[in-house]
Amino acid sequence: MRIVLIHPNYHSGGAEIAGRWSPAWVAYLAGYLKAGGYSDIRFIDAMTDNLTEDELRAILAEEKPDIIGSTAITPSIYKAERVLQIAKEVHPNVVTVLGGIHGTFMYSQILHEAPWIDAIIRGEGEAVMLNLVKAIDKGEWPDSRGQVHGIAYQEGSKVIATPAEPPIRDVDSIVADWSILDWTKYHYIPMNTRVATPNMARGCPFTCSFCSQWKFWRDYRVRKPKLVVDEIETLVRDHNVGFFILADEEPTINRKAFVAFCEELIERKLPVLWGINTRVTDILRDEDLLPMYRKAGLVHISLGTEAAAQLNLDLFNKETTVGQNKKAIDLLRANGIVTEAQFIVGLDNETLETLEETYKMVREWNPDMANWSMFTPWPFSDLYRELGDSVEVFDFEKYNFVTPIMKPKAIDRGELLDGVMKNYRRFYMNKALWGYPWVRGDKVRRKYLLGCLKAFLLSAYQRQFYDLGKRGYWGPQTKKKLKFDFDTSRTLEKTPELQISSNAWKAAPKRKAEASPVAAAAAKVRGDDVNDPQKVMACGGGDQQLDEATMAAAIGGSVAKPTMDAGCGCSGESKHEHTEAGECKGHGTEGSCGCETAEAKADTPAKV
Repeated sequence: MRIVLIHPNYHSGGAEIAGRWSPAWVAYLAGYLKAGGYSDIRFIDAMTDNLTEDELRAILAEEKPDIIGSTAITPSIYKAERVLQIAKEVHPNVVTVLGGIHGTFMYSQILHEAPWIDAIIRGEGEAVMLNLVKAIDKGEWPDSRGQVHGIAYQEGSKVIATPAEPPIRDVDSIVADWSILDWTKYHYIPMNTRVATPNMARGCPFTCSFCSQWKFWRDYRVRKPKLVVDEIETLVRDHNVGFFILADEEPTINRKAFVAFCEELIERKLPVLWGINTRVTDILRDEDLLPMYRKAGLVHISLGTEAAAQLNLDLFNKETTVGQNKKAIDLLRANGIVTEAQFIVGLDNETLETLEETYKMVREWNPDMANWSMFTPWPFSDLYRELGDSVEVFDFEKYNFVTPIMKPKAIDRGELLDGVMKNYRRFYMNKALWGYPWVRGDKVRRKYLLGCLKAFLLSAYQRQFYDLGKRGYWGPQTKKKLKFDFDTSRTLEKTPELQISSNAWKAAPKRKAEASPVAAAAAKVRGDDVNDPQKVMACGGGDQQLDEATMAAAIGGSVAKPTMDAGCGCSGESKHEHTEAGECKGHGTEGSCGCETAEAKADTPAKV
């Protein structure tokens, strides 16, 4: 079986200004496929190579693939659809497959607008892709495709979604094959070295209203820290990687695992620096551990401070305070760790005055870097539904954090973008003149900051930063003439299938949520009502932490077996056993049991 995997050529002037990032998805997927017996895999990085459609077509013409797969986050979905359309034009008999978070929840709309896609993988992709490849290899495709769990496909005019594939409980069984990448291509400008994006955990125990990662992964699982460091050692030794970003949503939330990870890095003395995104409250919690984190090579922490006004923090379902944000930045600076404050701008109540407020606040906090991102509600997030008719733009290619999708009441999109650019100009001009060049006592930190400044200035000079070249922005005098070029022909498909199956995927029955020891313990610690999205905790806030049972369960350790009514929904005098994961293995005749998961009850695929 010849498998070709393609990363679509999408650019937006966001995170890519720091360099060319290695796509981790293909490394983990290729490693899992190879472990399952399929090693004939070719990867084409159309984004890093900036391939035109004609160039991609020529490369594919030289291949003889059985399967061609691509992935897509929301802003890259149209590029991914086009990749697979070209694949079908070059190889009419090839099986085309799409994966990623956008397809997981928006598969009905995608299949209607891109009927050349044969299958969409929903959720965590490794096990689903392997099962799909096996079905094709055995000649069971397409006749028995309904037996492959975790996919969606079109049959005539109907879209069919098969029952979900359970998340891979043993995440340590997923061993990345980083050799599939051409490492000469991936470069991190701030440190002038190769860069990787491994992950230590999948999922998140928190449930921010604007985020959908916790919905995509469905369960929070942590790899053994030693094995993660083994992977990083391979990246450093075999591929000359000098910097990595942990791709986890919140790597420090499992304190025990994160500390073990840092201790392992210190013991091995690997010549590598790294960065993370994390919560303000975890920095406050770990004040005494920050020197150890820095010793482990942690040099850059991006904090989700999110918004200047506490009102905005509350809207995002965060529970941090403005004062906590400032203290966290002070602690990181004192420990030699580069700090980046992130702000979300462009909410309905945004004004030129609130934009100015974020600038004054960031100057007061004095982080090393600041990032203003446009409010971008994902079409499958809880917040998107709450916004209702205020969402006017359905051109998903612009859902990239740099294009103002939402229009505030008091200012137009051009004024919003100009206000953000004003903040960037003032902040980084001040740092360039009075900050970065004068850092004393820490050569690594000074080199890093000057490298970040170089990346920022380079992208600005090339007109790539914030897509300014495409928008036609040259300063305040052009704010009324900006070209956002929204494709107004794009609409949001509101089919019963989108409304029902997507919600069922991300809002499991209470008994199912409680059947997971990780979800149950985390919910108990947070005080969540799993059936009330308004009461769930957010990724940025509160002082609640995962308890030992939750940590042990997430990292694959043992937890106490639940009592009869604690996890599976059973009642009465039923006699049954449970696995250590809390799953019901059976029950007697006296009493009732509600153990069935939503997937188990779905005897037939869903149809539209």
